[in-house]
Amino acid sequence: MYTISELAKEFGLTTRTLRYYEELGMLRPKRTETGKRVYGKKEYAQLKIIMRGKKYGFSLVEIKDIVLLFDKDRTGIKQLEKTIETAGQKLNEINERIKELDGLKQDFEQVIKGFTETLHDLKVNDKTGKR
Repeated sequence: MYTISELAKEFGLTTRTLRYYEELGMLRPKRTETGKRVYGKKEYAQLKIIMRGKKYGFSLVEIKDIVLLFDKDRTGIKQLEKTIETAGQKLNEINERIKELDGLKQDFEQVIKGFTETLHDLKVNDKTGKR
């Protein structure tokens, strides 16, 4: 079992972030008699999923959908299906972005080539006195 401070430290997060995930319904820690939050193995695993989802650019809504699916299907099948579907969508977005960036790269290469040629011509003309 972890306290909120221990879990936050373990994952390099603030306690405010953990409380925010709780507000969103992504984590549901148990409470002691005095009202302190206590996190077990389940919440630890959920937080690992949350952190992985954030790393890969999933939205908090997408992550929440994935995290909560395990409660509905203990086999983990639905959770994996949703993860694969969401990851596939992210991969498509990445591929589109790569195409955009490749086009932008080619544009920059052409602009630099044109400017380099213009600069060369200007320097040659400046040396020969032509303007």
